[in-house]
Amino acid sequence: MDLFGYRQGQLYCEDVAVADVARRFGTPLYLYSAGTLRQHYRRLAAAFAPLRPLICYSVKVCSNIHILHLLVGEGSGFDIVSGGELYRVLAAGGDPAMCCYAGVGKTDAEIGFALDAGLGLFNVESEAELENLVALAARAGKRPRAALRVNPDVDSQTHRSVATGKKETKFGVDLERAGRVFRAFAASPGATHVDLSAVHIHIGSQITTVEPYVQAVTKVLALVKRLRAAGLAVSALDIGGGFAADYETGDALDAGAFARALVPLLEGAGLEIIMEPGRFIAGNSAILVTQVQYLKEGGDRKFVIVDSGMHHLIRPALYGSYHHIWPVRPGERFEPRQRTRDEVFQGVQLVDVVGPICESTDFLARDRHLPPVARGDLLAVFSAGAYGMTMASEYNSFPRPAEVLVEGSAARLIRRRGTYEDLVAPEKDV
Repeated sequence: MDLFGYRQGQLYCEDVAVADVARRFGTPLYLYSAGTLRQHYRRLAAAFAPLRPLICYSVKVCSNIHILHLLVGEGSGFDIVSGGELYRVLAAGGDPAMCCYAGVGKTDAEIGFALDAGLGLFNVESEAELENLVALAARAGKRPRAALRVNPDVDSQTHRSVATGKKETKFGVDLERAGRVFRAFAASPGATHVDLSAVHIHIGSQITTVEPYVQAVTKVLALVKRLRAAGLAVSALDIGGGFAADYETGDALDAGAFARALVPLLEGAGLEIIMEPGRFIAGNSAILVTQVQYLKEGGDRKFVIVDSGMHHLIRPALYGSYHHIWPVRPGERFEPRQRTRDEVFQGVQLVDVVGPICESTDFLARDRHLPPVARGDLLAVFSAGAYGMTMASEYNSFPRPAEVLVEGSAARLIRRRGTYEDLVAPEKDV
């Protein structure tokens, strides 16, 4: 469970009143719970402890260096997909040897940066990338470790925009091709420059059931068995991430249920296991706090217009994603007993919560039940810790929001609010 809750009619993050944080730092505002981040990381680590996995938190999910530093303190490694994310990890005190690097379009400069930093594992997405890694490693006098990303062709039962394990995706190579790639590479001169000794899978994001993982792992273990029978050394398996967050209740997915299904499959395989969780750890760790600017009606619809929108949290506009929204100070009459989708109380109204962006798709919620609100009231958009601030933009020349981290009864700024000067600074120094 996350550490956001209502007391005497107002919302708290751990032991800090959200309204007090908004008064101190302004809105819009991303507000994180350090305790929730630690709690979810530890639940996953404990559930999979028999495998002693290297847990590589997925930086793309939520990349603030203060949050990365918090996870360094938990012993986390990191899953990166760009040179910029590696730079963030290093700035946060992370160990590059505990990082894995995925992504289909790694540039020469990014690969060179990672080689110089001593990156732990390159997750190679194509034969062309493998050839390029060989050339760059030879030039740098390095012999990096690499995993071949394999698509096990399973249905991850998630939104099509975040499903990545089918044959047709741009990621990795199909299962049949993978064996040929391993065998050809082992017999090539490139094997002296790159240690291709691992397999990587990542079947999608926001996956709520364990069955797709069981199918994928079973298929890939069969591949590993065939490769070993052919005399090829495979020492590690990166099972990726994708474990879901619960956007309706704030509860963490039951990591134990996933572990009970996957640990028996992997425990006797003689493989180092790597995991890349992101949303599971960060999804329920934050809220987006926004202030009501105006109320209006159009036809038979009622609109609550707020000072945040798709430029700060694009998931509803991009994926049609659900985020629970409720006032920060609803009063005890409307204090929710538990956060469930559109929980209806006497006196609520049906509204669209929309932002200031000049796009018809700029909304945070549609057809949503809310208690009566007025100009100046604060709303909390829950479960905003994953793919929130990392996907924020300055579209329409709105500066980015601030970020604040709460630990117990203390709240501290971890990213200042953007300014108008920030908007134009890169354009002035040319």
